[in-house]
Amino acid sequence: MKSYIPNFLTLLNVFSGCIATVFAVLNHLEWAALFVFIGIFFDFFDGLAARALNVQSEIGVQLDSLADVITSGLVPGIFMYQLLNMAERGGWNLGFGHDMELSVMPFFGFVITLASAYRLAKFNVDENQVSSFVGLPTPANTLLIISLPLILLYHNNEVLNGIILNPWFLIGLTILSAYLLNSPIKLFALKFKNWSFKDNGIRYLFLIGSLVMLSTLKFLAIPLIIVFYILASLFTPSGK
Repeated sequence: MKSYIPNFLTLLNVFSGCIATVFAVLNHLEWAALFVFIGIFFDFFDGLAARALNVQSEIGVQLDSLADVITSGLVPGIFMYQLLNMAERGGWNLGFGHDMELSVMPFFGFVITLASAYRLAKFNVDENQVSSFVGLPTPANTLLIISLPLILLYHNNEVLNGIILNPWFLIGLTILSAYLLNSPIKLFALKFKNWSFKDNGIRYLFLIGSLVMLSTLKFLAIPLIIVFYILASLFTPSGK
């Protein structure tokens, strides 16, 4: 029975992603973000459970990436669609339908979905991404994208709102996001083979720094944590 536990956790990620998709389409981005967080939680612990129970399997690897296509691929694409829609129309509005005219520009947000799917396909055939990643992991990229409407909702700063709802900023971020997902940059993975500080110093420092930023800056900390993650990896030999 224990061999089914990791796959069950992965399927809970799929289910969370499906719920997040519905909320994102309806432009209830706060609720969508909540279920993305839940999905990423399951995504982290399914691999942890597989290693702890020593039941890693090829089907588990494939299922994990299929789940991420939804939670960390489709959903952030819809988020960016909605943000571009807001930027174009000057405020929060309901998503697809609801007697509103469709515009072409917001669909550019799905470049994130395409780049995420391609990144996950590459990950599945790359045997070198065990203790480190090549390119930004899709969950990290998703956290970056979904943090934007949360900053709009909870920080309500005119300068930040002006930046986030600038269509050129969002288009630029979409392009940057697609590049980072499939870039050759090596980034360390939050996988602890043991608990010693010597072998995991960068991981401990990253986690402590992230907690400090989250406690002081709240949702504004998320983009800073992603930047911190990339910079810390660049200064870590081989992204280990």
